[in-house]
Amino acid sequence: MVPADQGGGVMRTDVLTDSVDGLDEALEAVDGFDRALVAGLLRPRPEQAAGVTGLAHAVAGTPLAARVEEAAGKAAAGAAGEDHFVALAAARTALLGSVHDALAERVEEATGRPRGEAGVRTAGEHAPNLLAAARSWLSDLARAGWRGIDHETVAGAAPVVTAMLPDPGLRRLSTLLDGFAAELAASCPGAGLERVPERRWADLWSRALLLTVPGALAAAGTGLATGRLLPLGVDLQEHATAVQAQVHAVFEPAGGGTPRLVRAGVSVPKPDTVVGAGIWQLLRPHMSLLAAVGEGRSMDLTDMPVTSEDDLIWDDAHARAGEPADAFATARVALPTATTAPTAPLDRHPASLAVPVLLDGYTAELSDDGAAFTLAGRRLDVDTDRVPAAGPLTPQTVAASTACIGLLRWDAGVFRVQPLAVETTVRKKPVTVHAGAWAGGTTDKAGVKAEKAATDAVAVLRERAGRLLRK
Repeated sequence: MVPADQGGGVMRTDVLTDSVDGLDEALEAVDGFDRALVAGLLRPRPEQAAGVTGLAHAVAGTPLAARVEEAAGKAAAGAAGEDHFVALAAARTALLGSVHDALAERVEEATGRPRGEAGVRTAGEHAPNLLAAARSWLSDLARAGWRGIDHETVAGAAPVVTAMLPDPGLRRLSTLLDGFAAELAASCPGAGLERVPERRWADLWSRALLLTVPGALAAAGTGLATGRLLPLGVDLQEHATAVQAQVHAVFEPAGGGTPRLVRAGVSVPKPDTVVGAGIWQLLRPHMSLLAAVGEGRSMDLTDMPVTSEDDLIWDDAHARAGEPADAFATARVALPTATTAPTAPLDRHPASLAVPVLLDGYTAELSDDGAAFTLAGRRLDVDTDRVPAAGPLTPQTVAASTACIGLLRWDAGVFRVQPLAVETTVRKKPVTVHAGAWAGGTTDKAGVKAEKAATDAVAVLRERAGRLLRK
């Protein structure tokens, strides 16, 4: 946050570096259960039984206690059924949710920003037979364990996913199952794996299992947003076959009212030959907001659909380019008072924390161990690995900066800042450098070269696809 003498609130870095009571114990219980899933729960060994029992002990005294204790006993004996696995997944999710909530409270204390009210979620009826089929497959995975997976076991997800895809209400679960199965298939046979991603696969397994519970696929309620959107920055996430851009912004309602932190995202498939700045070509046609971010402009929204978690369901028909808007001016003036929407119940996970913050008045450093900011004598790690190659922002630029707009995340046991934009000095002149500066196009030599390479690659792929279709 901005120092108080500049009109802002002071970022309390001390609360971000102090320990959180009970956090280590909760994560230890989760890790113990995750290790039990590695070898599977068909014939659990004593150490696996201890991991499952430890999960039950961690939720003792909660409304889940009785069901989880029963489920843990069955699992330790190798006799767990689908309902027992659901109870264990619920306990694991609840523990990680408690960690998320404790960390979110620390972030609120550090930033001084208020939290908005929880929104309404709308339950929907979905084919119970498909949910049961998915639950059965996930239970088979738990019995086999990650070391016991083979192509036959993993292939059991295919007919379930195929049957779910026509139902838009099941798209969330079907996409999760499809991606999870593809990741497992690429790792088969499990017995030959050098390293098992225990936390990741247990996250995917437990989340998918809970989504098979009737009512868990309730959709977030939606409303309409009319007012001014002031972008802060773009979080770009790139994979071999897909890319996602998520714009974080402050929304000022028309006619006054409390500003809100909102997000607008777009995801598209991509060829693995399109890299760097070329990926913006794939994203731009789907969201005009990216051009506004690249140009440093606001956007005027009229009846833009928005969920109760403040995610804009972007539609270009409800937006038009507005006046120039400096992201750092927005961060200094509007961000400190913007409310943050509560996190949806099943999204309460430490990895989901991504809170926009403004850091100023720090000392930056870059070493072999990574980058860091020192504020008020406290060190805050900077996650430069998340800075995309599709923009002009570099670790060196971050290390030479004097102010930073970033996303506050929690990773590997500590809070870290993912830079979205920085203020620095180039040739004795103050400049701002944004990770998403090339979102709307660029004249930068490196960016232009990457854009041209992407254009050529996409043209070749389209020509080849057309040739195959003609045949």
